Amino acid sequence: MDLEGIISISGRIGLFKVISHRTNSVIVENLIDKKRMPLSLRDQTNTLKEIVIYTYNNTISLSEIFDKIAKKEKGLKTISHKSTKEELKSFFGEILSDYDEDRVYISDMKKVANWYNLLHDAGLICLPTKEKDVMEEKK
Repeated sequence: MDLEGIISISGRIGLFKVISHRTNSVIVENLIDKKRMPLSLRDQTNTLKEIVIYTYNNTISLSEIFDKIAKKEKGLKTISHKSTKEELKSFFGEILSDYDEDRVYISDMKKVANWYNLLHDAGLICLPTKEKDVMEEKK
């Protein structure tokens, strides 16, 4: 999954897509309501492309995690970010069995589930190519 241009802004609900870059400003669009707004220098942002999840051996990119979730859920939405701690831990263990339990917090699991569902609602989640071919053959 390509997460190029998708960002999270601290203090703002949802995910945003970078629409344009200028010398002094960046324009983003909310993936939920499609409203556009400029970013200020005070806004703290994280690009989803650069986020990784710790495992005991190495790190795995968020895009790979989303691909694993899409495969598990067959391209549909996943568990709610409002689920219990136990449900989130179980879900994350199914997706990534060797995640580092000391460095991956419940808040991280909630963000992953929430972001996946937001991207799904925006139509940006799709099964990895190999999975699409297998699913089409079964039909």
